Amino acid sequence: MFSSPKHYQNEMNMKNNRWYISVLILLTSITYVCAQGWPQYLGPSRDGTSSQKGILRTWPANGPEVLWTANLGVGYGGPVAIDGKVYILDRDDKTGDIMRCLDLNNGTEVWKFAYDAPGSVMFPGSRSVPALDGNYVYSCGPYGDLYCIDINTHQPVWNKNVWKDFGGQQIPTWAISQCPLVYGDILLLASQAPEAGVVAYNKLNGNLVWKTLSLGAVGYVSPALVKVSGEDQVVMITATAGGGFGQTGSGGKVVGISPATGKILWEYSNWQCRIPIPSAVDAGDNKILITGGYEAGTAMIKIEKKGDGSYTVEELFKTPDFGSHTQAPLLINGNFYAQYSTNERKDGLVCMGMDGTIKWKTGREPGFDKGGMISADGVLIATDGMTNLYLIDPDPSSFKMITSAELLQQGATSGEANASRAGGATQNWAPIALIDGKLLIRDQGRMLCIKVAQ
Repeated sequence: MFSSPKHYQNEMNMKNNRWYISVLILLTSITYVCAQGWPQYLGPSRDGTSSQKGILRTWPANGPEVLWTANLGVGYGGPVAIDGKVYILDRDDKTGDIMRCLDLNNGTEVWKFAYDAPGSVMFPGSRSVPALDGNYVYSCGPYGDLYCIDINTHQPVWNKNVWKDFGGQQIPTWAISQCPLVYGDILLLASQAPEAGVVAYNKLNGNLVWKTLSLGAVGYVSPALVKVSGEDQVVMITATAGGGFGQTGSGGKVVGISPATGKILWEYSNWQCRIPIPSAVDAGDNKILITGGYEAGTAMIKIEKKGDGSYTVEELFKTPDFGSHTQAPLLINGNFYAQYSTNERKDGLVCMGMDGTIKWKTGREPGFDKGGMISADGVLIATDGMTNLYLIDPDPSSFKMITSAELLQQGATSGEANASRAGGATQNWAPIALIDGKLLIRDQGRMLCIKVAQ
């Protein structure tokens, strides 16, 4: 088609404007990612990776510098941090939950907000990670209490109960362990009560936007966000309905959900984990890694969107030789790293390739058992679930420890005998956080802030 010079110039101006706007959006997005600190479970991208540079490769003989410590109750909940403040949902089983805000520079408590939620379960204490978004911090307590708290007024904006509001009666065996996920204007969690599977709230007022029907038996998995054919999807993993382990169970499944509508887009049913805890991992190229303990192992599935809008689900492999009991594996340079010590096996830290090939495992020497891990500046920073902090070269050829230090204290269970027998004498299993060169980790009585970067 013939275009006049004026028309051609207008077209060029429109293209230049679109290009300028696209670049501006990209730069704004990059700036936002760099400025958002450690705002949620597993960090800015919810995948355990940090853009932190200048990680110290050597530590003094007595370990890295501990900048401060702050007292906490027992539990497994991890911190988030932004703008010089640290937030953690602490707990006193005799009274309830406590949102604490600490100064990142010195550990001093800036403010706190508490509410009544008494009760105790096996492995007592806190068990989730809050989410920060704008002027609000969102948290879900072990009894299902969901709060949106204004970080400026220190008061709740709204609150719900993700368990009782949807027909939940007796609390699950190990309570509610949901780490909220902010997506656009909504806040996502898994209720897993009889009347709802995954639920989405308006993040500003708490109004219910959508909910799925029940997806199956109760587990302890938080929803994950993945890309499928270029589109965002929420992936949720449910527990087996039967009492068996691994393939002897039945009824477990993995589903993909539209974050806009709550519509179930696809389902994978060849997954049986009696007590699922780790979230799904986006493995790229439409692939999703599912892991669990209790002999479940791991499965890699591939989801593809067809021309008619439906989806195909392909199982690429399954193996019992890679898995994770509590925290999702990290994907680093095409390989997965997970702490695979469960009730049935002690494989320690394990490296697995994209095709399911096991590259190496540490076993008990050194042992790794449910500790938190972060990938930053070409290294793997990990607690071992017990007392040690490690700096590791994530090399698929072999386990390569750079340095380590004993920093965390023993004594996890506050007299809870059954938990001590089942989980061991030390249960420092909380997710960790990294911001401004400072690593935030906790044991069963303290939070520690450790200098790990220049």
